Amino acid sequence: MTSCDPSVEALGVDVKSEVTYLPLITLEGGDVVLDCDATSYTDPGAVASAGGNEIELFTNVSGTYFGGNTVDGPDIYNVSYSAFNSDSIPATAFREVYWPPCNGDFVSSIAGEYTSSLTRTPGYSTTDLGPILIRDMGDGVFAISDAIGGWYEHEYGYGPDYAAIGMTVTANDIAANDFTFNDVIGVGAFGGALEMTSFSVDPATKTINFTTEWSFGYVFEVTLTQQ
Repeated sequence: MTSCDPSVEALGVDVKSEVTYLPLITLEGGDVVLDCDATSYTDPGAVASAGGNEIELFTNVSGTYFGGNTVDGPDIYNVSYSAFNSDSIPATAFREVYWPPCNGDFVSSIAGEYTSSLTRTPGYSTTDLGPILIRDMGDGVFAISDAIGGWYEHEYGYGPDYAAIGMTVTANDIAANDFTFNDVIGVGAFGGALEMTSFSVDPATKTINFTTEWSFGYVFEVTLTQQ
């Protein structure tokens, strides 16, 4: 590249073009669905390059509902890959890893994958939302992926950022419908305070019924049906 600016020529500056090779990330395989009884996960990985030369790759894992920065149990995980070329220009790529919970027997476990039917008061009713996941956290504690049954995440399509994440119940005696629940959580990006007021199961129909009350004036009556 040359310049018609005489001041540049007078200074004897030799202006040359430089080539920047943009970073490229190539995934090994696509999204992954594991068996519910998987015991571990090995990521297929990815390759980052710039101008045909391999460059450093950074990998980050984030669990959607139950936290964690490794794929270590039932959840939907977002795996992100990033790389930077010599000019610090970034590239990113993503993979989803779904580790479904195995369906419990309603004797020792209520874990599993469910669909949701619910009524929001005031409001209206809806059916066949999901999936709603219940994960066995150990010691009789079960975590629910969305304590309002997918109302905003699935019915409105707002995604998991608007799910009521973090609600747990402790199964003291499943057959006797003896559960403890005292969490107070928010509803995703909306916030507020959500409390569970009832929780029961029906082993014959593999269903769970619970009610949660939100400080913004809404009551959610949810029925989960195991898939």
